[in-house]
Amino acid sequence: MHKPTAETQKLTANSQQLTAKKLWQLLEEVSDPEVPVLSILDLGIVRDVMVEDKHATITITPTYSGCPAMNTIATDIRLRLLAEGYTNVTIHTQLRPAWTTDWMSAAGRQKLTDYGIAPPVDGTATGHLLNLFGADTAVRCPLCKSDNTQLVSQFGSTACKALYQCNDCREPFDYFKCHA
Repeated sequence: MHKPTAETQKLTANSQQLTAKKLWQLLEEVSDPEVPVLSILDLGIVRDVMVEDKHATITITPTYSGCPAMNTIATDIRLRLLAEGYTNVTIHTQLRPAWTTDWMSAAGRQKLTDYGIAPPVDGTATGHLLNLFGADTAVRCPLCKSDNTQLVSQFGSTACKALYQCNDCREPFDYFKCHA
């Protein structure tokens, strides 16, 4: 009986039929270049995956209209699919509707916390009553879980984050800003 080698197993994997389900699984392995613990699915920027014949079209929405990571993300998607033998791929960037932090997955929010970045506060991206009156958002420290924190700067290590400091443990931390 013929025992498959690593090379023949790879060929078998590459010869799998291209399906949207398979593409979604592969996209889970594409990381956000700015926060590598997050996949692009955790961020919610993948809006659609279509397969026609042997052609894949993936639609992504930037977190910001000028997000510098979008070209890198598109390249990483293409490279991941190419590694599986999928060469006929179109990556489409869609600006409307605009991305919102409400599209982030619960798993992605937990990964941010575990990584030391405070995730967006639920409900503050759209329609939160406090936003109408310009009230400060209570951001929980991802390190000691204290709510006794203060905004240091609206700009953190990247444009999508703000810099906070915990008044209890005294550690600074990034807050992934809400975005609607």
